Amino acid sequence: MAQHLKTGDTVKIIAGDNKGKTAKIVKMDRENHKAMLEGIGVIERHIGKTAYNPQGGKKSVHVGIDLSNLKKESK
Repeated sequence: MAQHLKTGDTVKIIAGDNKGKTAKIVKMDRENHKAMLEGIGVIERHIGKTAYNPQGGKKSVHVGIDLSNLKKESK
């Protein structure tokens, strides 16, 4: 990984469905080479009924974008 990206950096997406968008890194997953971006790649997961959550429902989850598809923005 030559870019040395970290949480809080502003990056530009250079490949994929969101190509050209700029966002801030919220969380890094270095083991899987993915970055979670603010407002991009957020999906809803359905949660089943449990003792802790008897209603069930939906939960928003970040889907990581591969680091090879990101470029660090200059200041």
